Parts: sequence; C-alpha cells; structure tokens
Amino acid sequence: MDISIVVPLYNEDESLEKLYEWINKVMTDNKLSYEIIFVNDGSTDRSWEVIESLKSKSENIRGIKFRNNYGKSPALYCGFKAAQGDVVITMDADLQDSPDEIPELYRMITVEGYDLVSGWKKKRYDSKLTKNIPSKLYNATARKVTGLKLHDMNCGLKAYKKDVVKNIEVYGEMHRYIPYLAKNAGFKKIGEKVVEHRKREFGVTKFGLNRFVNGYLDLMSLYFLSRFGKKPMHFFGLWGSLMFLLGFFAVIAVGAMKLYYLFVHIKAPLVTDSPYFYIALVAMLMGTQMFLTGFLGELVSRNSSERNNYLIEKEI
Repeated sequence: MDISIVVPLYNEDESLEKLYEWINKVMTDNKLSYEIIFVNDGSTDRSWEVIESLKSKSENIRGIKFRNNYGKSPALYCGFKAAQGDVVITMDADLQDSPDEIPELYRMITVEGYDLVSGWKKKRYDSKLTKNIPSKLYNATARKVTGLKLHDMNCGLKAYKKDVVKNIEVYGEMHRYIPYLAKNAGFKKIGEKVVEHRKREFGVTKFGLNRFVNGYLDLMSLYFLSRFGKKPMHFFGLWGSLMFLLGFFAVIAVGAMKLYYLFVHIKAPLVTDSPYFYIALVAMLMGTQMFLTGFLGELVSRNSSERNNYLIEKEI
C-alpha cells in the first residue's frame, strides 16, 4: 500500500463525507493505493455513523472509535499503530487541510528521501489576535528549544516514512512535537512544505487559547525528558550536590566566625541570629532533596505500561 491517511476527529460529522470524496479523487487521479484511518475521539455527534456508512461504500476506509475523548495524541498513536502504508499522512478532518497536497508530500518522502515533511500554513485564515500571533511566538520558541527550523511545528498536515511512525511514541499532548520526537529517535532528514490553509466550512474549532500554555509546558517537559529522561541523576544529582556543598560551606563559615569571636574574646552573636545560617540550612535541605529525587528517578522507569492504554469501543 502506498499511503495511509490518518484522520483524528472529534464532532466533525458534516465534513467527513466531503473529505473522503476529495481524498478518493486525488488518490484515483494519481493512481495511488491508499487507506483512510478515521480515529473517532469520543465524538458525541453522528461522526461514527458517517464513518460506518463510508466503510460500507469503500474498502479503503478503516475506523477506530474511542469510548472517551482522549485527545489528538492518543488518536494519532492508535492511527500510527494501525497504519500499513509505506508513507503515512496525517491531516485534520475539518477540511482546512487540502488533500491536493498529498501527492507532493508523498513524492518528497519517496523520491527526495525525507523521513518527515511538515506542512507550513504560510497564509492563514485564523484570527490574528487569538491564533496567528500566539502561534508565531510559540513556533519561535519551539525552534530555539528543538533546533528544528520549522515555521509551523503544530501543523496537522504531515507526511512520514512508515519507519518513523512505528518508532516514536506519541502520548499526552505531544502531537505538537512529533518532528522533535522523530529527531530524538534518530530520523534526521526533516523537511517542510508550504501548504494551503483553507477556511473552516463546518462547525467551530475544538482548540482554545489554553493550547498555547499547554504547548509551552509540554515543550519544556519534552526538552527535559529528551536530555535527562534516562539519566535524571545527571541533572538533579549535579544541582543537588552543588546546592548542598554551598550550604555546607556557608554553615562552616558561620561557625568559623563564631569561633573566631570567641578566640579573640569578643562577644559573638548567636549562630541562630545570623540569617546566613538559615539560608545555608535551607540550601543543604534542598540539595539533599534534589539529590534524592535524582536517585529515585534512576530507580523509577518513566515508561508506564498504562501510558498508551485507551478504551476502543469499535474497530472496523
């Protein structure tokens, strides 16, 4: 199979049939074999009924239905797990991503040898105040932290070699940083393509401003885990030891000053009257705690067996 198209969705029943017809036309015109994997993320509308109806018309349709609304990352994880195509394309179900981009994305993977190609919605039709400006700031930060020169890290329209999606783990809300996950997994040839961004035809966006706050938190988490996830003692142990030593030497200095006053027969203030004593004590306690955190982090695996365990109600 040439292409697997993974489409995560939540309450998009109005757009699914049109999206399928558009994809089918593009694939037929370009003589590409394909499958569309619709991942229904706990929709409360008729999305699943539409998927079942499309399945009855075409063998190219596959569907996964979650019992609950888990989010886009779990939907992509399950879609990636089910994908069989040599190239995997992800796109949103709201018709803002154009299926006409698929053949060129496929060519960039198969001919130019890219491991991953991320879409760049250079011209957007979203609100400048609530989406465009925050998106530019977010992407600028992401470029600095990840080292990937991508203009639109969170674009839903992406193409991957099959090996990429089978060797990365998308969890929590890490779908925003799949290129970074791929880079950390050893896939170095990551490119970008300007893609068309279309106005939403049906419904409303499912993402609010909180996605930018969560995005920054996830970026910091991913950056830390990529550097210290398998060696937490290198971070906590180092800084814990430095803080403990700083506090320890400060206590010695306070004690030495007390002894000096006694030696020269000068009335010395109580050690506990010195603010430096308490600062030193807190530094030692915090250093000890950070060191123990690093030690416990070495003992506890960050890979939970339940991390990607989602309740799937139906699969067709």
